[in-house]
Amino acid sequence: MTQEKSLPYNSFSSYLKRKYGEKTYKLPVNLPSGCPNRDGTAGTGGCIFCGEEGADFELLPSSLSVKEQIEKNKEYIGKKYNAKKYIIYFQNYSNTYFPYSVFCDYMRQAVVPNTVALYISTRPDCIYPKHMEFLKEMKEKNGIDIVLEIGLQSIKNETLQFLNRGHTVEDFFDAVKVVKSYGLEVCAHVIQDLPMDTVEDVAYCAERLSEAGIDQVKCHSLYILEGTVLGDMYKQGRFQVLPLEDFIHRTAVFLSRLDPNIVVQRLISRAPKERTLYCNDSTGWWKVHDRIIEYMNQKGLYQGCFYQKPLP
Repeated sequence: MTQEKSLPYNSFSSYLKRKYGEKTYKLPVNLPSGCPNRDGTAGTGGCIFCGEEGADFELLPSSLSVKEQIEKNKEYIGKKYNAKKYIIYFQNYSNTYFPYSVFCDYMRQAVVPNTVALYISTRPDCIYPKHMEFLKEMKEKNGIDIVLEIGLQSIKNETLQFLNRGHTVEDFFDAVKVVKSYGLEVCAHVIQDLPMDTVEDVAYCAERLSEAGIDQVKCHSLYILEGTVLGDMYKQGRFQVLPLEDFIHRTAVFLSRLDPNIVVQRLISRAPKERTLYCNDSTGWWKVHDRIIEYMNQKGLYQGCFYQKPLP
């Protein structure tokens, strides 16, 4: 593994340059997708931290077709960054949670010129074999990479229950096995500073993800939005967020125990400013990122420095 200069972890930007030979950019696509944790299939109300818009506060409206969204985003990003290769990222809610024919149609629309990969955000309970078989065939036919971004958030079932996730830790790792069996890749989403988890839980999470053969991780810092169950609990003083220093320490611990071959897409969350009650202790995400790097360098830490590869 070749790490980006001065970064003590296997960064996404460095990985993309190695993989595709040049800078490659994600183009977000917003589908009119739902969530089994909202419609009563797995639960109601959704995760307690999730707003009504899901993750689409920076996305184009889902009323636009997939191709329209891609072209609009390509025009903006292509001009701004002189980009020539793209990853189509289905970002909001559970993007495999569609009837088979509808799902296939959306995926086909995404394979436009200069597309090198599809990244599809979803949940552990929305990994359907028929959908995965289609993605496998699509990957082989078009010569593109396909990554399923699956939310885990915490390695503790008690925490997942508190968050009203509607699935278990075991469900997540079962889903990983299914995805990998079709020759597809997995990116796990985790939140490092959940106050109901410990630093030991964070370390154990890195170890379990490494053991499962995860390809990528996306690390999040906890943010709290107005109009959510978590937001109401926060205003009522029913829990306290962790100090920013704890988040930085936990992120360093997580990375130090993570297989160095796993690609780290991001370290920190961002949130919509107008409805945010708490995010990164009101510190810019880039400043927090720099503090994580500084902390790891000062401590002599780097991704995988405490990782123990399992015996064959």
